[in-house]
Amino acid sequence: MLKSHTLGKIGEALAYRFLTKNKYKILEINYFSPFGEIDIIAKFKKMIVFVEVKTRSTYAYNVGLEAINKHKIDCIKKTANCFLENYNKKYKDYRFDVISIVDDKIEHIENAF
Repeated sequence: MLKSHTLGKIGEALAYRFLTKNKYKILEINYFSPFGEIDIIAKFKKMIVFVEVKTRSTYAYNVGLEAINKHKIDCIKKTANCFLENYNKKYKDYRFDVISIVDDKIEHIENAF
């Protein structure tokens, strides 16, 4: 069984390929702020998409949106605000997505929260 950090990095790589294949332009990977981290920040058409990637080796644990609690959502939103401030609020349209990966099956949840 893989360590969670290694599994997470594999999931992020799969999510990266999935997004680029679906015409998303990747702007940042593992964007950090004092509030936390966003796994992937991408641009799709004129929208900025903040993506949280959740990777599991089995369905025995919470997957996808189920694995993200209110505190994590708040940290992601604050980190997104830091990103937007650094880019002079150039981007007005944005959303928060979750990519859930279990056994190499990818589910993309748009507007997850």
